[in-house]
Amino acid sequence: MFDYVSFLQNLSNGVLIGGVYALIGVGLTLVFGVMKTINFAHGDFVILGMYCAVLLNTLFGWDPYLSLLVAMPLGFLTGAVLQRVVLSRLVEAPPESSLLVTLGLALVIGNILLLTFGAEPKSVNVAYASSTVSLGAVSFSLILLLAGLATMVVIAGLYAVLNHTELGRAIRATADNRLGAELVGINTRWIEAVVFGIGMSLAVTAGVVLIPLLFATPTFSGAIFTLKAFVVTVLGGLGNIGAAIAGGLLLGVVEVMGASYLTSDYRDAYGLLVFLLVLLLRPEGLFGKTVKRV
Repeated sequence: MFDYVSFLQNLSNGVLIGGVYALIGVGLTLVFGVMKTINFAHGDFVILGMYCAVLLNTLFGWDPYLSLLVAMPLGFLTGAVLQRVVLSRLVEAPPESSLLVTLGLALVIGNILLLTFGAEPKSVNVAYASSTVSLGAVSFSLILLLAGLATMVVIAGLYAVLNHTELGRAIRATADNRLGAELVGINTRWIEAVVFGIGMSLAVTAGVVLIPLLFATPTFSGAIFTLKAFVVTVLGGLGNIGAAIAGGLLLGVVEVMGASYLTSDYRDAYGLLVFLLVLLLRPEGLFGKTVKRV
């Protein structure tokens, strides 16, 4: 007999985890939509957020969510500086140049973290780790619920910026037509720095949100998150921010459902299987390509 309570429980967990995946994917697809750059260091930015939360917890005893007050602006500034100092020099270079540079950046970040924190996995223990919130017959892990709420707030803020501010209109204009944006007075180089900063800030935020749930390791974890970000963006369609959110939710649900009803040994493989099916049947993504609005 089908257990509806168990199904709803798994579905809700998948949606909450998928929300964090969406946060990672939105940063990657925003950068691609504006800069036409595929950032292989994106997953390592997530790891930087994890280690930022670990460091602030170790030094000051801060809760991971409190560390967002430092991690988000620091991630934005770091991303903007990286774009101006490194990636801005590749505007006229062949596309593969940015791929190699971001791959090299991922290696640099991983090795710096390895030298600084060592190879031992790190995490943050919180007092509410085992707490749950019940809604009828369905119980939510408090950590997962907080992660989902934090994701909703951040994505809602990004939506407001992109669709209701002059900065958002400039970002969308640059994504649509760089030359046209320059002709009407938009400083596209400054916009690209802002966009890369936003992308890194979103990745760092995801890392902070995930640290109570996962262990951070300096070298291997970044590649995993980069892969998940690619899966999310391809599921929705490269450059489609709104669809990246849907892709993240879909990936989270597929992983949780597969782990619950099949076997947890191949949890990551279920998302990759859906990824391959989408590539074969609908290469442009489930929702096509657009960068105009979230």
